[in-house]
Amino acid sequence: MDMLDLIQSRRSYRGEYLPEPVPREDLRKIMEAGLGAPSGCNKQTTSLIAVDDPALLGRVKAVIDPPVAQTAPAAICVLTQKIFAYRDRCFQVQDYSAAIENMLLAVKALGYASCWYEGHITDEDRIGRKIADLLGVPACYELVCFLPVGKAASAAGPPPKKKPFVERAWWNGFGKGESE
Repeated sequence: MDMLDLIQSRRSYRGEYLPEPVPREDLRKIMEAGLGAPSGCNKQTTSLIAVDDPALLGRVKAVIDPPVAQTAPAAICVLTQKIFAYRDRCFQVQDYSAAIENMLLAVKALGYASCWYEGHITDEDRIGRKIADLLGVPACYELVCFLPVGKAASAAGPPPKKKPFVERAWWNGFGKGESE
């Protein structure tokens, strides 16, 4: 698949997954894509944990409330560290966001489905820390995202409605069209 087609066709998948294991070779490729993302001042603040052991994955899913991806056969947990890169700047959010997007594209390219779950993982109820504790993650890391990985049991829904290009992208200044 052409890269631009891959980008345009990727969708968040929130449905059921087929009960087929994801080979570790594929999980590794997905994680390598994530770790290949750019990182502010090359501080490499993003780390990853693949979870494919069914019993452990069940325990991880049990602490996620509201429940998500209950039938996913594997998941990748995204960790970050706050490391100052330039003066008082830390680029951890940009770093892990780039890594997650790379992984979502790799997931699609390999024929799997996923969804970026971050909001209620990092909410006040500290689900991310609960998952991190199950996985033995040191306190200096924050678990910020849960990415289920598996074969979709059903087709993804219709693409989300996007604002037209001309409402969000311009040429040579804010609000300027191509012909200006």
